[in-house]
Amino acid sequence: MESGNGNNRQLKSVSCSGTEGKRMLSPSVIVIGGGFAGIAAARALHDASFQVVLLESRDRLGGRVYTDYSFGFPVDMGASWLHGVCNENPLAPLIGRLGLPLYRTSGDNSVLYDHDLESYALFDTDGHQVPQELVIKVGEAFESILEEAKKMRQEHSEDMSILQAFSIVLDRRPDLRQEGLAHMVLQWYLCRMEGWFATDADTISLKCWDQEELLSGGHGLMVRGYRPVINTLAKGIDIRFNHRVTKIARRYNGVEVTVEGGKTFVADAAVIAIPVGVLKSKSIKFEPRLPEWKEEAIADLGVGTENKIALHFDKVFWPNVEFIGVVASTSYGCSYFLNLHKATGHPVLVYMPAGRLAHDIEKMSDEDAANFAFLQLKRILPGASEPIQYLVSHWGTDVNSLGSYSYDAVGKPHDLYERLRIPVDNLFFAGEATSTQYPGTVHGAFSTGLMAAEDCRMRVLERYGEFDLLHPVIGEFMSASVPLLISRL
Repeated sequence: MESGNGNNRQLKSVSCSGTEGKRMLSPSVIVIGGGFAGIAAARALHDASFQVVLLESRDRLGGRVYTDYSFGFPVDMGASWLHGVCNENPLAPLIGRLGLPLYRTSGDNSVLYDHDLESYALFDTDGHQVPQELVIKVGEAFESILEEAKKMRQEHSEDMSILQAFSIVLDRRPDLRQEGLAHMVLQWYLCRMEGWFATDADTISLKCWDQEELLSGGHGLMVRGYRPVINTLAKGIDIRFNHRVTKIARRYNGVEVTVEGGKTFVADAAVIAIPVGVLKSKSIKFEPRLPEWKEEAIADLGVGTENKIALHFDKVFWPNVEFIGVVASTSYGCSYFLNLHKATGHPVLVYMPAGRLAHDIEKMSDEDAANFAFLQLKRILPGASEPIQYLVSHWGTDVNSLGSYSYDAVGKPHDLYERLRIPVDNLFFAGEATSTQYPGTVHGAFSTGLMAAEDCRMRVLERYGEFDLLHPVIGEFMSASVPLLISRL
């Protein structure tokens, strides 16, 4: 194992015990995690002439972004949208440069209350379509409830959940209460909100739920999936698959990273782009321990689960809308399907359970989960034909993710994201859970990867007296600002 010569002014190359000899010395970094944040950091540091090794526990890149091709065409089973189709989005220039088409599913802020009735068809559990006028009326009431809930933040010093706030608002404002079918539609709007945060309303913070920066331009579905973006960023990077990290040791002159099987890697610094769910599991030992404030940030950040069950049919039998919704008396009983046919031309519906429902379905076999989703569909569309193929995600139980993405938990401050991002010596943290502006998003993960890479570059080169402000790590792939192609079938 090449561990350096003890001179703290000497840059080292990435070295691996038992497999590689010493290379020409140059600034080096180990990137841990091959999701969007890790790939972005590795790409940027590679382009800044660092020696980079990326360690990925899976046998693929992308992390919680996963484009599956088993249907014969791309289906994103993890993240699949660009939230905020505008050039202010950190990912927009790259997607635009690649010429990748997006399908605009909805406009600004529509994740919480979208009244574009071309986009939704809601049904009750007896298969009757909900009148559009009622959907509009209840949607407006939902907006009013949210606004009233926001006002309560000034009245209460203690935080509470969104669900508790809703209950107080409805006690104060009987005119906003809904009965019968209208109550079920209100629960569906709440179900959609829970899907946005990947958790139940009784765990979402009233004080912090709207702290994320929402970009303009609406929401664009990646028609060809995110895989082309991942492949572009990964070109030329030294990537080691099936390398699950078990220990990260900070030394006075570098870092030593150990993977399953005992192999070690040594470099000047490390970028840690590991899902917060995995960090919470403490499956990776830090030596010495991380500072208490960092451990608390990891422990206190919420991590939710939203899964996808993709059903491939031989023909289309459903309405030509973006979402098909099922209303019920509780948000747990509500559900929705994304219609990929409208965006891609392929007869696929994607069932998207979140929170407690997602965890309950993860206890089932894939076949039972697919049957469960199909039964929800058959309740509202009795003429539904059996799917010919299915895919099921397991983000909550997958040991490589242990959750889908982060959220603000009740009673916890929003600055936990920033605390998780702050470097510790020569360890630099990245990922959607380190983004104060864009938590829970692909562009949030991407932007934190670039930030961690720049922090790493400056720290390493400054330490050894070779600091250069004129060559930031943000590479050529970010220089073009190309309008994004929006397709609508």
